[in-house]
Amino acid sequence: MRVVFMGSPAVAVPSLEALIHNNYPVVAAYTQPDRPAGRGRAMVSPPVKAVAQGRGIPVLQPDSLKSPESVTKLAHYKPDVIVVCAFGQILTQAILDVPPYQCLNVHFSLLPRHRGASPVMAAILAGDEYTGVTIQLMRKKLDTGPVLTRAAVPISAIDTTGSLMDKLSIVGAHLLLEALNGWLRHEAVPKVQDEDGATYFSQVTKEAGSIDWTMPAVEIWRRVRAFSPWPGSYTTWRGRQLKVTEAVPMTVEDSPGPGRVIVPAGRDIPAAVGTGDGVLGLVRVQLEGKKAMSTGDFLQGHRDFIGTVLPG
Repeated sequence: MRVVFMGSPAVAVPSLEALIHNNYPVVAAYTQPDRPAGRGRAMVSPPVKAVAQGRGIPVLQPDSLKSPESVTKLAHYKPDVIVVCAFGQILTQAILDVPPYQCLNVHFSLLPRHRGASPVMAAILAGDEYTGVTIQLMRKKLDTGPVLTRAAVPISAIDTTGSLMDKLSIVGAHLLLEALNGWLRHEAVPKVQDEDGATYFSQVTKEAGSIDWTMPAVEIWRRVRAFSPWPGSYTTWRGRQLKVTEAVPMTVEDSPGPGRVIVPAGRDIPAAVGTGDGVLGLVRVQLEGKKAMSTGDFLQGHRDFIGTVLPG
């Protein structure tokens, strides 16, 4: 069976490696174009590209797959099946029609819940106790295809989008092999998704990371975790961005008011911020131009932080 793989970030690498290590002939790897990143704006390649090149797999990095030429080029590889994992582009019907065994997608949620580009972020924001991985047959309408298999993964209180994605990428690689083996042997039975349980979450913007202290502490806490590593959760202090990289929701008898920084009595947390309901204990912060550090270390050099009223 000739396989074309489509994926870009590090979370797609376990699925590609699973195919390679289990002797699936990956005849081509499609990934996003190299892009500038970091302060120096140097060109950076997607992680999938490095893995594929290291294995001698042809790498293609089209800006889009919508042109007839893209379909022709893909058909040249004669794929029996296409495996997609966090590719970052919408596939047209013409692309979906190329492989006789269709296109399988590794999606990081328990479909039909949390369709869209940011399902892990969505699960944390919603306060879900579980998320998971779904292997589905792709259809033109995003994340609506029949399901081959699913696996649930618990969400811990300290999970961020980054840490949870790492877990799900490993689970997804194993689940992909299970689903693909059954599908190619005509043993897997696709199940239509229940539209009544469908939810959709679109990509967030960088501005979404700005903290609104009138929100309940629990909601801000979820956003701190969901927006890690991107876009981050931040406020401003003395005209500089202050990121909250780790936090915990707390209850107090008397609220200090949204945005006011206090020392919570009888707690191990050195500083907390008032919110619309409860206070948010600050565990780790990062001042613009500095490294992330414990809030205790931050206060050593910024004792006047206590009593401040943060904007937002």
